[in-house]
Amino acid sequence: MTRHLLQLVELGGSPLGVGGVDASVLSPLLSLKNGFYAFERALHVFPAASHGGELGVIDWNEPGLWRDEYGSAVDGAVYFAEDLFGVQFGLREGTVVQLDPELGEHEVIAPDLEAWARLVLEDPDYWTGAPVARGWQARHGPIAPGLRLLPATPFVLGGGYELANFAAIDAVEGMRFRGSLSAQLRDLPDGAQVEVKVVD
Repeated sequence: MTRHLLQLVELGGSPLGVGGVDASVLSPLLSLKNGFYAFERALHVFPAASHGGELGVIDWNEPGLWRDEYGSAVDGAVYFAEDLFGVQFGLREGTVVQLDPELGEHEVIAPDLEAWARLVLEDPDYWTGAPVARGWQARHGPIAPGLRLLPATPFVLGGGYELANFAAIDAVEGMRFRGSLSAQLRDLPDGAQVEVKVVD
């Protein structure tokens, strides 16, 4: 049953990819629409393959793009979508997981893609960041493809959801920065003093 997947893709914009989709674990979603933006461009579902400046699932999951910053924390996951802030949705061991990019930690959020679609449809503001996207775009214009909104002060360090705390950043660079941040925070006790180091 793909009722919720169908509803979700119908809310999305034009397909981002072209051509057929291989019979992978993502085919229930990408065969309906090969990548799209939805909910004020807050939800970004990657197409199967890169096309027209849009990174596809295959390229997005290449180890050298951003995953190497997270090391073994992202092993076994295939990321297929992201919210406005670059929080990743992926498939891992048959379930849908959410990767917190600042902590490098996964949480299982749904048993399959259909259940994930139902979650997103039931509360798109929470799962996608749509209200912040709406406010940002009213002030700054459309969020260009390949960009996500990243907090100047990371959420994990007390940053809030005020528009002034965000900048539109290349999604890959944002993931690499937060992967480095998560490595620096790993194993620190709660309440420890943190000095954010930005490394090229």
